Amino acid sequence: MNAPMVYELRRPKEFDPDKKYPTLFVMHGIGSNEQNMLSLVDGLDEQFYIFSIRGHLSQPPGFAFFTIEGYGKPHREVFDEGVNKLTSFIDYACEQYPLDRSHLYLLGFSQGAILAMTLGLTLGNKIKGIVALSGYIPAFVKEEYSLKPVDEVSVFISHGEMDQVLPFEWGVANNGYFGQLGAKVIFKTYQEGHSVSLRNLQDFTNWLLQDLEK
Repeated sequence: MNAPMVYELRRPKEFDPDKKYPTLFVMHGIGSNEQNMLSLVDGLDEQFYIFSIRGHLSQPPGFAFFTIEGYGKPHREVFDEGVNKLTSFIDYACEQYPLDRSHLYLLGFSQGAILAMTLGLTLGNKIKGIVALSGYIPAFVKEEYSLKPVDEVSVFISHGEMDQVLPFEWGVANNGYFGQLGAKVIFKTYQEGHSVSLRNLQDFTNWLLQDLEK
């Protein structure tokens, strides 16, 4: 079976063929690629299977998962296609690799964070946790998508207080939205722009490792 998307795989270093592993699905920002995200998850392959996924659209100098119609508004049909492709990829990975389906995590930055939160809402409690670094949830996802319960999902949301690309208020809104749905949310803010600081990286890494033990 061919993979529905291009990806970079990191297997657990001490691989045991008789064991099933927790998994991280990693999604990059617009104009980036699957290689650029690997530095954010360096070392986590001691515990996780890591799939860093490439967006299927060309967006020089890299790739994208969807295109933008306006500020905070993706093109709906292109966005839907991206969500469907990523959902198919998660299904593919679960069928082809020894993954622990009770410990599936989604991690994304910017456009990747938008998709991590959207996939978390559409897959619901099939997902163990979400790491959303500087993203937002499109209005049509909240209003028109078929959303699943997320009361068992752990969510780490972070946003730079000086984000010049996606306003800080959108991060606040993400926190409130998942909280209203009953998810277990941690919201971290940083004196940063649209980036992932070393402290942010340390915080979500520690959060992931702690959540894994729950």
